[in-house]
Amino acid sequence: MTKKPAKSVSSAAPESKLAEVAQRRNIKLGYLIHDVSRLRRTAFDQLMKPLGITRAQWWVLAHLSRHDGMAQTQLATMLDIGKASLGSLLDRLEATGFIERRPDATDRRMKRIFLSRSSIQLLEQLVEFERGFNEYILASIDEGDRDQLVRMLTSIKDALLNYGDTENAAGADED
Repeated sequence: MTKKPAKSVSSAAPESKLAEVAQRRNIKLGYLIHDVSRLRRTAFDQLMKPLGITRAQWWVLAHLSRHDGMAQTQLATMLDIGKASLGSLLDRLEATGFIERRPDATDRRMKRIFLSRSSIQLLEQLVEFERGFNEYILASIDEGDRDQLVRMLTSIKDALLNYGDTENAAGADED
């Protein structure tokens, strides 16, 4: 009868070493995503400076370009900023003629935010600036890799959007 070799204690070491390497890689990936996002925002801010618009302002205009006429409270929720902070930002955009606030047709207490003609022209410039900017920063990544990167980042985004829901569901199961 032949004996099977006994499992050595060292066989667990490669598994824990692999787990440690994977954990370090995942932490590095989190930092890398954060750094790329921060560096992209900073570089894009510099690109926008000659147009006299801040990141917060172009962020509002970009959202309104996809949802023109939305309620101020909805916009605050979508941008994940406080109503008072958004109100100040909208005051500045309104003073420069980039937006118009109009009362809602059915609820006069509600204000709807609309892009002005000058903001539409500005957005056309922003789109052109961004096109050139993206060409520059993505030049070393081929089309197939870009498509794959979009899928992967979308998957991460979806997981983050569902994170609170999953945590809340897990907590409810424990009750």
